[in-house]
Amino acid sequence: MYPPKLNNIINLFESLPEDERRETLVSYADNAKKQEPHAGEQFDLQDIRKDEECADTVGVYLHVDEKGEAHIRMTLGPEVQTLTRAMTAILCKGLEGATPQEILDLPSDFVTRIIGAELVRVRSQTTYYVLTRIKGICKVYLDRQRMAQAQVA
Repeated sequence: MYPPKLNNIINLFESLPEDERRETLVSYADNAKKQEPHAGEQFDLQDIRKDEECADTVGVYLHVDEKGEAHIRMTLGPEVQTLTRAMTAILCKGLEGATPQEILDLPSDFVTRIIGAELVRVRSQTTYYVLTRIKGICKVYLDRQRMAQAQVA
């Protein structure tokens, strides 16, 4: 149901007691910088903007390789909250190699399984923000692919 890498992350978080879950979220947040684009990387789409529901600018970068697998990178402004940073690292790692369609079809119920019901309740907009942005860029990519195929036909 979930891409294998994301499923492993979900299973990890579900196995942790609440205090360790939060520590692990902070650890992922600290590693969000590693999800930024690397020098020389090329992307099919880039979406960089500051939305009302986020504290700072967020950039989402999508590359789809010749096998149809998505590779997502993200940049986060300095004011972006810890939980958003954590979800960035989790989703970039967990969705690596999934197809844009698999990402678009992904149910969002796993978010609660990772961060816990309490944090989802308190920070609901924050917890789903990154997933919404990633799904959005995949939808644009797929729409453009369909348009290109329709023009060829």
